[in-house]
Amino acid sequence: MKQVFKTFFRDEAGAVTVDWVVITAAVVGMAAVSFWAIEDTSLALLDAAGNAVDRENDGFSK
Repeated sequence: MKQVFKTFFRDEAGAVTVDWVVITAAVVGMAAVSFWAIEDTSLALLDAAGNAVDRENDGFSK
């Protein structure tokens, strides 16, 4: 039984796949954190731009 475990732990056949899965998960995690960090600022900028356009449109409709 010891030999089976030794052989299992020394086998590196799937190591590259595990590396890619971990790297991909890290990139997705960083993208999610980045999105949440800029979300509020982006929404505030969007609201400010929309309000500016509304004010300009009100001036032309009169």
